[in-house]
Amino acid sequence: MSAQYRIRENGVDLFVRLTPKSSVDRLEGVETSADGRSHLKARVRAVPENGAANQALERLVAKALGVPASSVSVVAGGTARLKTLRISGEPAALARSVDALCRLSST
Repeated sequence: MSAQYRIRENGVDLFVRLTPKSSVDRLEGVETSADGRSHLKARVRAVPENGAANQALERLVAKALGVPASSVSVVAGGTARLKTLRISGEPAALARSVDALCRLSST
């Protein structure tokens, strides 16, 4: 099983599985795919048109981590369900926040 994030020099990359057109915006815990990769499950109400679902995901994750929305961006998987979000900031603090978030959303 791999971690749902990767520490970078200037932040972390968070791996997310996004479900758009949901009834509610929420993070739902960590899921492990068949190939052994872990990712955070997220649902947003926005439709996957013109980047609306990606923007909603960026805002949702930023709010959950307590960071500015401008520090969260989709860097891979823009049109796919599996995405990589880059969160800019102090890597160790962000890693602790992501760990705590994943534990909370899994309960």
